[in-house]
Amino acid sequence: MWSPDILGPGFEAATLPLLDDDEGEVVATLVRHIPANDPLALPSTPTTPTFAFLAVHGWNDYFYQVELARMISSAGGAFYGLDLRKYGRSQREHQSPGFITSLSEYDEDVHAALDVIYEEHGWEIPLVFYGHSTGGLTMALWSDRHPGALAGLVLNAPWLEFQGATLVRQLGTPIIDSLARISPEVILPLPDNGFYNRLLTAWRDEAEPLPVDEDDPFVSGGWKFNPEWRRYPSTPVRAGWLQAILHGHAQVAKGLDISCPTIVLTSNKTLFSDKWLDEMRGADTVLDVEQIWRRVPSLGRVTTLIRLEGAIHDVTLSRASVRSGAFGEIRRWLRTYVTAQ
Repeated sequence: MWSPDILGPGFEAATLPLLDDDEGEVVATLVRHIPANDPLALPSTPTTPTFAFLAVHGWNDYFYQVELARMISSAGGAFYGLDLRKYGRSQREHQSPGFITSLSEYDEDVHAALDVIYEEHGWEIPLVFYGHSTGGLTMALWSDRHPGALAGLVLNAPWLEFQGATLVRQLGTPIIDSLARISPEVILPLPDNGFYNRLLTAWRDEAEPLPVDEDDPFVSGGWKFNPEWRRYPSTPVRAGWLQAILHGHAQVAKGLDISCPTIVLTSNKTLFSDKWLDEMRGADTVLDVEQIWRRVPSLGRVTTLIRLEGAIHDVTLSRASVRSGAFGEIRRWLRTYVTAQ
């Protein structure tokens, strides 16, 4: 079942068959971290995990955050990353990348992954879910629909509200609903200036000085990812997919009742601009973090909000000092709410 993964020693992948959809064959892909086989595993990593950790990526993305995996393993977690259907390792040539019409379709992907995790670690192991951006919205809604299933939920800049304002979503939803009913796969002409991709690849003008920490991937050579799985500037957005997102935002706006402790990590500021600014290297250039903050109190019964100075949209891919701070916050939260149990 398991085979060597593209991430190298210490990472293995397994293909999870799912039910076919209108486009044909569908699969998800589960990636696991094996610290004993990873030459870069942290030296404090325990040999026996005390909880299982399942990470879900965002839009136009897949799992390649190896530092996150190593940190979770060192905190006592059995780390798993899930490439959802039609993303990353799970993409197939006949599919429209990332396309679904309801976020609940991912329940099948998640449950297939959980079958493997429970088989590996037993039914009693505590579960912690993690979601970034669109994956954060997906995991928050899943957690709300499955009370008591999780020991904890980690949300990394979750997309909890549509850009602009709640009123923009409310006015735009009927239009998108009508379009999605007529032609759910039609591509919407949504702009993408490519600035976030520029951050991840550490692109620089010749006039820009290199930061002091030249060994950090964030500021030197950039993060290495498969350009066919993380497209530049982005994957085309289709009407049916956007309809699913807007309906998810509406559910969050009504208030969720996530029963497990939840931690939300974001940048401490948003920076949108029509032209490139070097200050974008320390801000969320994708989502409005203040919109996220307004939704956090209505997510569940116990929520923690962490605002990280200098973080980008994916806080785990920010510069080294910020990543270290984010990982420290997650470890403290895990000790408080998960491993202490």
